[in-house]
Amino acid sequence: MSGTPSNPYNSYGPPPSPIQLGVRPAPALVQQLLVGAFGWMFAGLLVSAAVAYLVGTNVQLLTTVSQWWFLLFIAQIGLVVVITAGIRRLSATAALGLFFVYAATMGLTIGVVVWAYLQTPGGSTAVSSAFFSAAAMFGAAALYGAVTKRDLTKLGGILFMGLIGIIVASLINIFLGSSQLYWLISIVGVVIFTGLTAWDVQRISSGQLAAVTGSPEKGSVIAALSLYLDFVNLFLFLLRIFGGSRN
Repeated sequence: MSGTPSNPYNSYGPPPSPIQLGVRPAPALVQQLLVGAFGWMFAGLLVSAAVAYLVGTNVQLLTTVSQWWFLLFIAQIGLVVVITAGIRRLSATAALGLFFVYAATMGLTIGVVVWAYLQTPGGSTAVSSAFFSAAAMFGAAALYGAVTKRDLTKLGGILFMGLIGIIVASLINIFLGSSQLYWLISIVGVVIFTGLTAWDVQRISSGQLAAVTGSPEKGSVIAALSLYLDFVNLFLFLLRIFGGSRN
């Protein structure tokens, strides 16, 4: 039909990424995007760590969070949806504020998880091993995503399909209680979030997130949220592996 755009990335498909168009942002802009994304991500992790420490050292707060775990989980999903879906309508300051609220709520739930591991023999070793392993894997994947010339766009789609798969498998395993499936989910989860880290960093350095959100400031907030989720989930899956029977 004459009205059909000749561009394969038409209105019925995803818009082309800067890499697919052969466009690279200026080095100064790349630096601004990466510094903003990683800076806010690390700030969010510090907020989560501080809140997690408060949970682990306050019995009343620990009990309250445990009782309201499910509602906190729903609230966290809601915050992610609000930030990602409303980023164009939100100001960069409002989006950043919501990100820190999300990081604080994650600190509540992470605090309960880490506290539970620390109560068992060898739990402190499992927590520290998971953290430093997550940091090393995250750093290596981020470096790869920043320097590789390979277009990781298709890889991102595959990884998201895998993420949906492990979510479904985790829900099924609640009823099955299979230790073999538990280990498989944990290992696949580590692989998926390591890959997503590289993919997200490439989206940041290519200027894709800044283009989608409409500004470098908003792009940095969305990027920080993505990197935060990558690191936290990588840590939690590794904690399941290092924790072993202590789960």
